[in-house]
Amino acid sequence: MKRMQYVVVISLAVAAGIFHAQAQPSPGASPAPSISEPQTAFGALLGRWVRPDGGYVISIKAVDAGGKLDASYANPNPLPFHTATATGDGGTLKLFFELRAGGYNGSTYTLDYDATRDQLKGVYYQAVAKQTFEVVFIRK
Repeated sequence: MKRMQYVVVISLAVAAGIFHAQAQPSPGASPAPSISEPQTAFGALLGRWVRPDGGYVISIKAVDAGGKLDASYANPNPLPFHTATATGDGGTLKLFFELRAGGYNGSTYTLDYDATRDQLKGVYYQAVAKQTFEVVFIRK
């Protein structure tokens, strides 16, 4: 009976050692990302972006996993965005901003992130004048 107890104790100890070894990450392995870490693709959008043709500024402070941006606009005074979103479409980051304050009533920016040039490029639609302009924002 005593010999059987030793076998059970040794078996449990070996099983515990195997479980512990499997639960530990291998040396040099990076830990699994936590839910609170920012999305790496959207993380490239964070920062202050300036439109060289007029000094208009988009500041992107944060982005959640669903693509909702914590962003603001200045021309030169700050204006809130009614809508500020980012999406990943076939490897391209696309941004959409809508203004509804300060005489901009429905004006929009539809931009793509150009990773090679680190720029936001696209179209600005000035709703009041019903005009469309090609625009570029550079990181500052």
